Amino acid sequence: MPETKEVPMVHLTINHIPVTVPKGTKILQAAQQAHIDIPHLCFHEDQRIKAHCRLCSVEVIGRRRLYAACSTEVWEGMEVHTDTPIVRSTQVAILQLMLANHNRDCLSCPRNQNCDLQRLCSRFNILRSPLPSIVKQEPRIMTNPSIIRDPSKCIRCGRCIRACKDVQGIAALTYAHRSSDIVVTTAYNKPMEATDCVLCGQCSAVCPTGAIVERDATAKVLWAIQSGKKHVICQVAPAVRVALGDAFGLPPGAIATGQMVTALKMLGFTKVFDTNFGADLTIMEEGMEFLDRVQHGGVLPMMTSCCPAWVTYMEKEHGGQLAHLSSAKSPMMMFGAVAKHIYPQLAGVAPEDVVTVAIMPCTAKKAEIERAQMTKDGHDVDYVLTTRELIKLIKSVGLTFNDLPESDFDSPLGEATGAGAIFGATGGVMEAALRTVYEKATGKTLEKIDFEDIRGMEGIKEATVDLGDRQVRVAVAHTLRNAETLMKDVEKGTSPYDFIEVMACPGGCVGGGGQPIGTTRAITRERIRAIYDIDKHLPRRKSHENPVIKKLYADHLGAPLSEAAHHLLHTTYDAVKPAYEF
Repeated sequence: MPETKEVPMVHLTINHIPVTVPKGTKILQAAQQAHIDIPHLCFHEDQRIKAHCRLCSVEVIGRRRLYAACSTEVWEGMEVHTDTPIVRSTQVAILQLMLANHNRDCLSCPRNQNCDLQRLCSRFNILRSPLPSIVKQEPRIMTNPSIIRDPSKCIRCGRCIRACKDVQGIAALTYAHRSSDIVVTTAYNKPMEATDCVLCGQCSAVCPTGAIVERDATAKVLWAIQSGKKHVICQVAPAVRVALGDAFGLPPGAIATGQMVTALKMLGFTKVFDTNFGADLTIMEEGMEFLDRVQHGGVLPMMTSCCPAWVTYMEKEHGGQLAHLSSAKSPMMMFGAVAKHIYPQLAGVAPEDVVTVAIMPCTAKKAEIERAQMTKDGHDVDYVLTTRELIKLIKSVGLTFNDLPESDFDSPLGEATGAGAIFGATGGVMEAALRTVYEKATGKTLEKIDFEDIRGMEGIKEATVDLGDRQVRVAVAHTLRNAETLMKDVEKGTSPYDFIEVMACPGGCVGGGGQPIGTTRAITRERIRAIYDIDKHLPRRKSHENPVIKKLYADHLGAPLSEAAHHLLHTTYDAVKPAYEF
C-alpha cells in the first residue's frame, strides 16, 4: 500500500488569533477557520481563483502592500490583519467605486435583499456613494424565455464567465474591451440564445448581483390563480423539495416536501401534483425504448433526453448525432401532456380551463415549454417557475414556511415511486431506468436495486449490468464539459457504452441554475443525500410498480411505445445551425 504523505502544517495569526492550517491554504479559508468572514465578491468556493475585485485585501505585518486573501497562500509565522484602518478604507473605496458604476435601483431589482453587493454595502454602512454615477443606462436584454441580462448591474467579477467556461465548457460569456470600458458580454454582443448558450442558468446561480436573472413568471401565475376562472394545477420537481428550505433557515438538504405542498395549496393552486409521477412515466417510455433499441439493432448508445440544456447542447454542437437521443419527452413535459389531454377527463373540467404550472430547479425548462416540437397541440405546460420564484411567492404572501403543517400531494397524479424521486440527482435517471429495464428484460426481480457505481459527484461514472442474454455498459455524466468527453467517442463511433445519462448542471437537477442563490457543490452533495433518503423510505422504488402508471396505460395509452404513447409522450429534435461560421 503506497505511503500517504503528510501535509505540513502552517502556524499563523489572524487578528491576533492563532490559526493552524495545512500548507497551501489561502488566507480566506484560514480566516474562516478562525470564524472571520473576509469580504469578497469575485471569489466563489467552486471556482478557480480570479483575484479581480480585491475586496478581500488584508494587511500582512512586515509587508508594504495589501494582499488578496483569496489568492495568497499562508506561510509560517504570518501575521494577518483584516480590520485595520487601511484595510477598511480600501474595502470601502472599492465598494464605492462599484456603486458609482452600478444601477442602484435596488427596490425594483430581482435580487433585492439577496444581493452580495447590497449585503456588503450594508455591512460597511455605505448608504450612498460619494462618487458621481458613471453607470451606462443600458436596457435589459430580454430576448429569450429563460435568462435576462442587465448590464447596468454587472460588477465584472467574472463568476458567470467561469461557470460557463469551466463548468459547461461553452464560454458563451466573456470579457470585452479593456480598462474602465471592460464589460461582460457574449461574442459579438449577440443575444445569449444566438450563441452556444444552452440557457442552463449556471451563470445566474453564481452572479452576486442582479446582472443575470431568470425571467420571472410569478405575476402571470398569480393572475391565473386569482382570476378564479381557471383550474390551476402545479407539478413540483424532486430537486425543489430538498432545496426550498435553504431560504427559510433549514439545513442544506432538508426535506421539506410536506410544508412545500401545504404552501402551494395556500397559494391557491387547485391541485398540487408531483413531477415524480412524470418521471415514472418517463422510465416506462425511455426504458422500453432502450430495450427496443438493444433487441432490434437501434442506434446505440442511447442518451437520456430529460435535461433541456443537454438537448439544446446536442442540437447546437452535435446535430449529426441526434439519433442517439431518446425520443421520450422530459418528465415535466410528459406530466404536462397527461395534465392537458387526460387529466381533464378524470377531473371533469374543460381542457381549455386547465392551466399547468411546473416548479423546477432549472431555467432551461422555461425555454423547453416554448420549443416548437412541444407546442404543436398548444402549451402542455403554461408556465415554469424556478425554485427561486417559488421562494419569492411564499414570502410575498407572508407564509411562515417552517411552521406550516405537512400535506400530501393530490391524487391521481401525485402518486410516485422512489425511482421518480432520484431523477433529481446525477445518475438518478440511469438508476431508475436500470431498475425497470432489468426486470422487464429478464423477468426476474432485481434484489439489489441500489446502483452505487453511478451515484455521487464524480464527473463521469460507469457501470455494467447483466440483462441475461447480454451485458450492457452505461455511463453517467454531469456538466456539459464532462458530457463532451463522452461525445468525442460517440462521434468517432468508438463509444463503449450502450446507454448514457447526461445532466447539464453540477450534481444534476439538485444543482440546477434555478436553485436558491448560494448553492455550492457542498450543498448539492447534501441535497443528493436527501434525494436518496426519500427514495429509500418510499414503499415502491421501481417505476413500473406505480399503480397509477399501470392504470394510465390500461385506460389511455395501451402500452409503452404504443401509437398513443408516441403521440403524447415522445418528441423530435432539430439540428441548429452553428452560431458562428468562419
